[in-house]
Amino acid sequence: MTAVALVPGRARAGQLTGTGALLRLALRRDRVVVPVWVLVLGVMVSSGANTIKALYASPEDRARAAESMASNGSLRALYGPVFDPSVGGLVAWRFGAFAALLAGAMSLIVVVRHTREEEETGRQELISAARVGRHAPLTAALITALIANAAVALLVTGALAQSTGDAAGALALGLAIAASGAFFAGVAAVMAQLTESARLAKGLTAAVLGAAFALRAAGDAGTADASSVLNWISPLGWAENVRPYASERWWLILVLLTSAGALMLAARVLSARRDVGMSFLATRPGPAAGRLSTAYGLAWRLQRGSVLGWTLGFLAAGVLFGGMTAGVGDLVGGNARTKEIFQRLGGQQGLSEAFLAAMVGMLGMVAALYVVSSVLRLNGEETSQRAEPVLAGAVGRIRWATGHLVIAFGGAALLMAVGGLALALGYGQDFGPVLGAALVQLPAIWVLGGLTVLLYGVVPRAAAASWGVVGLCLALGWIGPALDLPHAVMNLSPFGHLPKLPGGEPSWTPVVVLTALAAVLVGAGLAGLRRRDVG
Repeated sequence: MTAVALVPGRARAGQLTGTGALLRLALRRDRVVVPVWVLVLGVMVSSGANTIKALYASPEDRARAAESMASNGSLRALYGPVFDPSVGGLVAWRFGAFAALLAGAMSLIVVVRHTREEEETGRQELISAARVGRHAPLTAALITALIANAAVALLVTGALAQSTGDAAGALALGLAIAASGAFFAGVAAVMAQLTESARLAKGLTAAVLGAAFALRAAGDAGTADASSVLNWISPLGWAENVRPYASERWWLILVLLTSAGALMLAARVLSARRDVGMSFLATRPGPAAGRLSTAYGLAWRLQRGSVLGWTLGFLAAGVLFGGMTAGVGDLVGGNARTKEIFQRLGGQQGLSEAFLAAMVGMLGMVAALYVVSSVLRLNGEETSQRAEPVLAGAVGRIRWATGHLVIAFGGAALLMAVGGLALALGYGQDFGPVLGAALVQLPAIWVLGGLTVLLYGVVPRAAAASWGVVGLCLALGWIGPALDLPHAVMNLSPFGHLPKLPGGEPSWTPVVVLTALAAVLVGAGLAGLRRRDVG
């Protein structure tokens, strides 16, 4: 044992050696991804004040809207209860739950990227060979996530304080969102110690995040004031019960931050008890026999958990959105501005059909996230050097890649079919029109998947940029109609070219063109993969 190790203070200091350098490296690597997340979250919430003012111009309009929303259990499950009918209170109702959810997603991506993913690719072992302390990588990753969440809080607080005139409410909302992100950064840090792969760490953290949202939704569906036990066992329920703009409960922010700190401390303890690259939940080895011995069988084995999780999520979301459709008339009431936004989202047909079309479009844009993540599994297999042993045998590159692409593109079709059937089931109407409307979204989803294949096959270092493209499409589809953006801007998204179904006039030309474009992109990507070096 060295002399340094005999001095506890110096030993602890040595365990953090290099944290500053790793933090600068993490911020540099995330110089595009983190600012995009922060801007999307900040703009989404801060722009809500102007949208609410345009939709409900007078206090009477806002009070009637709040009363209508409070009586609709499906709306409460989706957004939560309205605690105050002010502009700020409606902003917190409309965007608070989803902003906290997205902050958690941002945090889990950042933390796992700079911890378990670094170990999985072997880069952490190289870095640890230098003067880097045991806890430096984990600490740098957590600080990066905390900086990102703090930036979201500052952006939300500054914008809403100016637009609503209530600095305390704006600060409470900003801190509730940031504290939720910090909590799930701690969850991701723990999962990164327990699991052997970055994908599993992300999946388990996402499962905790989804369970927290489901518990909050179930609690809000049953009560109008978020007082259910289910709300209180969900960290997203804690954030909701901060109640920005309505007698703020500041102590709940401390509960979230304290819980986040406890999770981060637990991750640090776990990190000290394992070797680099090892985990507490080891992957179970198995022989490559039967269907697993084929490229398609291997791809299905690797992605079946993801497919199952997404399918269950689409089933639940479809039933929820379908159940909301019957009450959309009560939500809109006589507000012409709200009706106009739904018609921009879903077409000029009847209000219920326009709402269904809007929800089908939202499911399609979320399914695009699945297809991109599934295609990028190819990049993960390559960078982690697991693809080389497979390709060293009798499996060619195209067959190996095609196995994953079948899961990606076929899985998207499965998700939209399940989502469409669940929408019709929740609404209680004929399955055919809604299922057809859901499947019409597939060409746009496949175009984004084809773009990902092209980037991976030709410029694999830029493959992650496909997340930015999908994020832009989500922003255009979600915020664009409320902001009344020009058609030229909305048509930057492939979803902007699809017919608004059910109820709208079917137009098959864009469907055929987008399908052909997706095929061309996939073919070009596979041709690029065939010509470049692997690894």
